[in-house]
Amino acid sequence: MEVPVKKFALLAATTASVFSLAACGDQTGGAGATRDQIRAVGSSTVYPFATAVAELFVQGNAGMKSPIIESTGTGGGMKLFCAGVGAQHPDIEDASRRIKKSEFEQCQANGVKDIIEIQIGVDGLAFAESKKGPGLKLTPKIVYEALAANPYGKGPNKAQTWKDVDPSLPAIAISVFGPPSTSGTRDSLAELILEKGCQSDEAMKALKEKSEDEYKATCTRIREDGKYVDSGENDNLIVQKLNANPNAVGVFGYSFLEENKDTLNDVPINGIQATYETVSTGQYPGARPLYIYVKKAHMTAIPGLQAYLNSFAANWSPDGALTKRGMVAAPEDVRKKSAETVKSLTVLNGSDLK
Repeated sequence: MEVPVKKFALLAATTASVFSLAACGDQTGGAGATRDQIRAVGSSTVYPFATAVAELFVQGNAGMKSPIIESTGTGGGMKLFCAGVGAQHPDIEDASRRIKKSEFEQCQANGVKDIIEIQIGVDGLAFAESKKGPGLKLTPKIVYEALAANPYGKGPNKAQTWKDVDPSLPAIAISVFGPPSTSGTRDSLAELILEKGCQSDEAMKALKEKSEDEYKATCTRIREDGKYVDSGENDNLIVQKLNANPNAVGVFGYSFLEENKDTLNDVPINGIQATYETVSTGQYPGARPLYIYVKKAHMTAIPGLQAYLNSFAANWSPDGALTKRGMVAAPEDVRKKSAETVKSLTVLNGSDLK
């Protein structure tokens, strides 16, 4: 039977890719391993956008298998992503924060030398309550004093109600459902909200100069007495818990607030609500960039990986499919730079990471 030229070319390219990945696997102890399906791990916030792109990728690339997208949390995903190069390791890390210097160094140590960083959009670290909630209005200072394990280093947190923290707030028990320590959303909570609140005390700025470790522990470690409930990597579960607990507050990505506005209210931070406009312009205190990280060594080895990245770039504009799913489009200059990175596959040098 004669094989059509186009099919033969695709078969040859796929076969070459599989053998190339097997070679990558050989370098990291995965001899003979092959894979013809894209695999991504990481952020629960990026997860719905990554799966949306996976759907668009399959629609536009007949015969390609749907990518496997796993919601492991940004931190958990980084460990999997940085474990090595080859078929047994994921191709993409979805991240709701930038890769840390320590993670980049771990990647390098494990042979993941060439990493492509692409900002896909913007998100907001949203605070929400049930439609039946008390109508809280919070600030980074209030959130810090309510959730910190050791506020300002002055001893264990004894605040039981929001009124204990600020007299203007109701005497309702502090109850916050939020992300686990492996989540990029938890990192954003620490960096964008808790640290800002902690720094309202001048002594904390001096502490940072004296001891970075002690400063981090004081400013970002969350109390473990039940006032903050680690709700895993399932933001939809937090939404359900808020509807069952009208006086509770939830912390998750803006897109989940946007999707559930029929049952949830936004809790303003510094008097600013999380909206598309405030997040996109950076006015909202919890605005943060969203990323994907890709192994350049896998680009030619995994069939369709370039096309998958192209699908991201084709749909992250203000009127694109991703914004219809709740993502906030990045500023035009960022989108332009990211599109160029998708095309050129420029790798991250890591010199400005923290």
